[in-house]
Amino acid sequence: MYNNSKSYKADRRRKSERFDKSDKFDQLDAANEAEDETSIVFGRNSVLELLKSGRAVDKLFVRRGDREGSINVIVAESLARGIPVVEVERGKLDALTGGNHQGVAAMAAVKEYSTLDDLFDIAVERGHKPLIVIADEIEDPHNLGAIIRCAEGAGADGIIIPKRRSSGLTAVVAKASAGAIEHIAIVKVTNIASTIDELKERGVWIYGAEADGSAYYNTRFDSASAIVFGSEGGGISRLVREKCDFIISIPMYGKVNSLNVSCAAAVILSEAARQQRQSR
Repeated sequence: MYNNSKSYKADRRRKSERFDKSDKFDQLDAANEAEDETSIVFGRNSVLELLKSGRAVDKLFVRRGDREGSINVIVAESLARGIPVVEVERGKLDALTGGNHQGVAAMAAVKEYSTLDDLFDIAVERGHKPLIVIADEIEDPHNLGAIIRCAEGAGADGIIIPKRRSSGLTAVVAKASAGAIEHIAIVKVTNIASTIDELKERGVWIYGAEADGSAYYNTRFDSASAIVFGSEGGGISRLVREKCDFIISIPMYGKVNSLNVSCAAAVILSEAARQQRQSR
């Protein structure tokens, strides 16, 4: 009955889009699992912060003949810690990192994930109420890395990411975080929605960053807070949004109607951090 109708064609198109999206997420999950196993950290800032963190490093690769600026500091620190330093041609580094390595890469132990208990313990040690970031299906590793950098810079106690349908802690994420990934706790969970329920039971208020909420600067963040940032295209998933206690936004006065998710994180987390420090 529907073979020649527009509604039939539209229905077929919607089904195809759902399948395509599902396939994309399956490929993303598989890629993340593979990259998490290798743990190659590259870029001068990222490698330097890795060394400062004290995490186990198996080997340092340096571009042959490159001994200037921060490379000297990285090599000296590696040798002081007894880490083998191997000079290689640029092609080897390109193959390891995909490029943009700035002449240095480290083969490191995989970053150990934290638990929810760890985040609350960190807040207690720091003497403030928990400030937590929830990354809901952030697919772009550059955006996830930038969010990690913003969260660490704002003094957040940790970041929660989902096990599936999200970028994992890959080398690209580490590079985009400019080394911040080494200094902040990251929790990987099976289900964001159920994790939010657990946070609520522990007295944490949940704030969802979306385009149709109340102005973030009129929002009180002086209690234990978790701020959810959604994917680049779809925003916060429906079920997660329903579980948020508040929906907050950044008012826009120009011709564009939204910011990149990592830019939005920088703005909102800065205000949340300011309020929490004033309320101590």
